[in-house]
Amino acid sequence: MLNDDQRASSAMSEPDWNRERPRRWFDPSRKLLRSIRDYQGARWALPRKLAVLRHRFWSVMAATDIPLTVQLGGGLLLPHPVGVVIHPSAVIGTNCLLFQNVTIGYRPGGYPVLEDGVDVGAGAVILGGVRIGSGARIGANAVVLRDVPAGAVAVGNPARIKRPRPAGKPSLALSS
Repeated sequence: MLNDDQRASSAMSEPDWNRERPRRWFDPSRKLLRSIRDYQGARWALPRKLAVLRHRFWSVMAATDIPLTVQLGGGLLLPHPVGVVIHPSAVIGTNCLLFQNVTIGYRPGGYPVLEDGVDVGAGAVILGGVRIGSGARIGANAVVLRDVPAGAVAVGNPARIKRPRPAGKPSLALSS
């Protein structure tokens, strides 16, 4: 029998492909992700070339720099894709959320790895061989240069790690 944490963990690791399905014709972030998926899954030269053309078009429309060869887990969500830059060697887990102007890039020491269910706020920068744990949250404009444990929150420049409040413990604002 699975407990709540195990159930949430397994739900986080299974990609929610509905998050990537285009909702309308002009849906730049989802169309960009579709072109990347088509390129990575194509076996023949012609479909790959068409996927490259679509990728270039939607990269310009979305104003993003996500390479065709990047390792993306399923269910990636880019609500506002403008300014998102991902290094080709970075690894993004399943069901992650990246807001606008996020940079995930190289720094001497390696490339970032985002595990499943990571939320990254607007303007955040994740550099170097860091590992962002499952379910972690990166605050807006945070500069992450070291590992973030699963379920933790990273805020500030440089990012400080805030541990999540234990379940069942009320916040001070709500206690009377």
